[in-house]
Amino acid sequence: MSKIDIDLYSDTQTRPTPGMRDAMANAEVGDEQRDEDPSTNRLCDMAAEMLGKEAAVFMPSGTMCNQIAILVHCRPGDDIIADKTSHIINSEGGGPAVFSGTSIRPIDGVRGIFTAEQAEAAMRKPRRHAPRTRMIEIEQTANSGGGTIWPLETVRAVGKVAQDNGLVLHMDGARLPNAVVASGVAARDFAEPFDSLWIDLSKGLGCPIGAVLAGSKDFILQAWQWKQRMGGAMRQSGVIAAAGVYALENNIDRMVDDHDNARMFAENVANLPGVAVDMDSVQTNMVFFDVSGTGMTAAEVHERLLKRGVRIGENDKYRMRVVTHLDVTRDHVATAAEALRDVVLENAAVMA
Repeated sequence: MSKIDIDLYSDTQTRPTPGMRDAMANAEVGDEQRDEDPSTNRLCDMAAEMLGKEAAVFMPSGTMCNQIAILVHCRPGDDIIADKTSHIINSEGGGPAVFSGTSIRPIDGVRGIFTAEQAEAAMRKPRRHAPRTRMIEIEQTANSGGGTIWPLETVRAVGKVAQDNGLVLHMDGARLPNAVVASGVAARDFAEPFDSLWIDLSKGLGCPIGAVLAGSKDFILQAWQWKQRMGGAMRQSGVIAAAGVYALENNIDRMVDDHDNARMFAENVANLPGVAVDMDSVQTNMVFFDVSGTGMTAAEVHERLLKRGVRIGENDKYRMRVVTHLDVTRDHVATAAEALRDVVLENAAVMA
């Protein structure tokens, strides 16, 4: 395997910084299952306060947050409304069908974002032959939509549809902090309409593991029972929760650098022959681009970049994704863009 010098595959590729490692090494710990781990309790209190919710629970992963939220809110046979690009449809191993016996009604949104009118139209009329529509789910930011931000007014409009029709509203907030930094909208304002939501610690915030799920006290009580059932309960979890505390205190405001770096990469490659970049979708730390015009597939471009020490993810046959993060500098971005330029121009020369 080629040595990877610049990893733009995902913001999950970060390593804990020295300050984060110190916080983990010096964490005050106890038994999480007995509510006796001070570091874990502090992390949950911080997240609940940030999101404006009554309580929160520390989870090993964001996928577990989504699946447990569905298990608490829904019953087998219920229907969930979500964008067709959503993580719960495409990246959680069919979890809703496996764990909660629920189905998902996909909406064809724009860059992962659908309207209140689309949500209302997707609701099923109550009849014994049809699933019961129970939940509306949104993903902030919309990953496969390009890292795009749900506007606050759209969130509120979809929330009103849910409220008016007695539905649960849930947010996959894996990259909510990115949306907060880029938009200037407070996390609790984005979170206000939701019955449940979570933030990921292991993406833009740079932690090695974990996510925090928030909601009402009753919701979190039920979520805790599912956490126990699914093997997610831990003991001295403060060692990893301390990384989350450090991240919430130190790694949110710096995300503006990731967003600037993503736009810099997009601008540097947008005019390459055969490369197409939708600049309007570059709103946070992601850049999606199409290489179909180069005469190469995404897999071919990926492999040629690896030989140059640069890793960029393949999204499908011709679509690729760059994700900037705290381990990526502006120099890294410039070098990666230059590597892509070399690959594209060298292939063009061979084909000429």
